[in-house]
Amino acid sequence: MDCGARTAYRFDPIDLEQMRLLARLPPGRRITVMLEARELAVGLMRGRLRRQHPHLSSREINLKLLEEIDRVKRTFSRP
Repeated sequence: MDCGARTAYRFDPIDLEQMRLLARLPPGRRITVMLEARELAVGLMRGRLRRQHPHLSSREINLKLLEEIDRVKRTFSRP
């Protein structure tokens, strides 16, 4: 295999150091970290949609966001 070749992952490889850090947190704090990460991800998606569709209202942006989340759930759902 070529040294410059990259392995194609469906998802990024697991960050073991991050997993160790999260494992040290109490359960309540772990949930808070997860919710904060979700809030960041949704905010980034909402910002992208707002840039793509500057003419839409906040309600319409939120509907597009929900449609996108639903589409991703259907795409990656397990049988």
